[in-house]
Amino acid sequence: MAQVKWTLDPAHSEISFKVKHLMISTITGYFRKFDLEVDTIDEDFTKASNIIFSADLDSVDTKNEQRDTHLKSADFFNAEQHSQIKFVGTGFHEEDGEAHLKGNLTIKGITHQIKVKVEFGGIAVDPYGQTKAGFTIKGKLSREDFGLTWNDVTEAGSIVVGDKVKFSGEIQLIRRS
Repeated sequence: MAQVKWTLDPAHSEISFKVKHLMISTITGYFRKFDLEVDTIDEDFTKASNIIFSADLDSVDTKNEQRDTHLKSADFFNAEQHSQIKFVGTGFHEEDGEAHLKGNLTIKGITHQIKVKVEFGGIAVDPYGQTKAGFTIKGKLSREDFGLTWNDVTEAGSIVVGDKVKFSGEIQLIRRS
């Protein structure tokens, strides 16, 4: 049994989030710069360790520059003081036939344990001889739990930004050792 180190393949990975706007539609955003490292024993991801994910808050992209600037401000992420979102995985477990990863998520200096659904896509060797592993990740959280409490109410009484945030990732890792 050998320890294997895996790192992110950024060209074949993406992280997105969705939140309600005016409670009538959904806005999608992305983090354009993020990183992930994972250690496994052989190629067994169920016993993975040192699972460390980070996203650069300056890379938030909702396809609207004004909104992105607001998200980076002290009203939301306060990217000047808290430059990254960080997730440290603490272990896999199976629940109702689905794989879940528990871990500690830190946003804006506030840490909470969350769990994400993980679908393992498999392992393959690419045309360049690199061994890759693929995953789909899905989760949700309350933004207010992480100090992202800014909101407003329209004249008609609608809330501008919903509290629940759904996030997902299409992740490809490269075997490094």
